[in-house]
Amino acid sequence: MSKYVAGPEIERLIQLLARVPGLGPRSARRAALQLIKKKETLLQPLSQAMQVAIDAVQICSICSNIDTVNPCLICKDERRDSSILIVVEDVSDLWALERARVMRTYYHVLGGRFSPLDGVGPNNLNIKKLLDRLTDSSVKELILAINATVEGQTIAHYITNLLVNFDVKVSRLARGIPIGGELDYFDDGTLAAALLART
Repeated sequence: MSKYVAGPEIERLIQLLARVPGLGPRSARRAALQLIKKKETLLQPLSQAMQVAIDAVQICSICSNIDTVNPCLICKDERRDSSILIVVEDVSDLWALERARVMRTYYHVLGGRFSPLDGVGPNNLNIKKLLDRLTDSSVKELILAINATVEGQTIAHYITNLLVNFDVKVSRLARGIPIGGELDYFDDGTLAAALLART
C-alpha cells in the first residue's frame, strides 16, 4: 500500500506550520488542509497579513516588546504608573499580564529563558538594559514576573542580587493554589509555596 505524499509546496507549508509552538506534525497537516480548502477566505488573507507583519513589526528599543511602532504603545502610554516595572521572560508573558488588566504599568522583557544547557546565560538576556533603565528612572518597585521553573527562579535570584545597591523594592509573583483549585490535587511544592506566601 503506497503512502500519499503531497506536492513539495504543500509539504513545505506543513513543515513550516509544524515549527509553530503547539503544532505537531498532525496538527500542522490539519491546519494546512484547512488553509488550502479555504484558500480565498483564509490562506490569501493570512499570507497578506504575514507579509505586512514582516514589514511592520519592530522590537521596542525601551522594553523589548513587539509592536509596529518604536517605542511600543505601552512605553508611549504616559497614563501608566512609572513607579512600578514588571520584568518578564518573554513577550508572551507581557501580553498575558496585559490581558489580565490588573496593573497599568511598564514592562521589561528579558528576551528569553535562562538555559545554560542551551547556551543562554545572563549575558544573553536584556539584564544590562534593565539595570540601565533602573539607573535613569523613577522606579520604586520591580516585580519579577518570572516563570516558576528552576531556570526562572535562578534568573530571578541573579537579578535580585544585582539590585542590592539600587533603591528599589524587589517583589515576585505569588505562588500556590489557583482559584478553584482543590488541595488534594496539588504536589507538595505547590502546597508549600502556597503556605509560605499566605496572606
